Amino acid sequence: MKAENPPEWDVVMAALEAWRRELGGADPSVGVVAEKYRRDPWAVLVSTILSLRTKDEVTLKASAALLAAAPDPRSLLGLSEDALIRLMYPVGFYRTKASQLRKIACLLLDYAGAVPDTMEALLALPGVGRKTANLVLIEAFDKDGICVDTHVHRISNRTGWVSSTSPAGTEDGLRRLLPRAYWKGINALLVLYGQRVCRPISPFCSRCVIHSHCARQGVSHAR
Repeated sequence: MKAENPPEWDVVMAALEAWRRELGGADPSVGVVAEKYRRDPWAVLVSTILSLRTKDEVTLKASAALLAAAPDPRSLLGLSEDALIRLMYPVGFYRTKASQLRKIACLLLDYAGAVPDTMEALLALPGVGRKTANLVLIEAFDKDGICVDTHVHRISNRTGWVSSTSPAGTEDGLRRLLPRAYWKGINALLVLYGQRVCRPISPFCSRCVIHSHCARQGVSHAR
């Protein structure tokens, strides 16, 4: 659902960018692992799947080990199940992800070993949802996409930019409301902001650099 009074996006994004520059350091966003393998579709897909429900430092280590042993789908299928699991451990749900990656590798051989570059084809792969698909399109193929995770979903609804009960609904709302120039970068900005300022419970509204563009929907207590 579209916000009644959409914000001045140039002002909002400039404020968030300035805040990030002042903070300094690396962005602990969902895309930080994928960014390491930018423009390598297989590596972006594998590392993004490994990253789900896993800390970045664990994902980075596991991704490096797995991709060194399996730089392409055919190489992954050449690994034994035990070897694959050892390389992935201790990422979250590593046994499930190992099974998914094997199925994905088999399917990709039908694409001559290539990761597809469309949303529809990516969503047909086991374990790939819209967040993963958007990240692959953005980082691997430099295509426009909006990667909505829990932080982007929460902040977009808290501010009143959109009104949705699901990440998919939030993505749809942002696609209709947010200027395309900001699609690729909004995840990195809002994930970091959600971790440091716009927390799930008791957000730091007193520190907020976009407070004049926020409806504070659902905020009962703030700092």
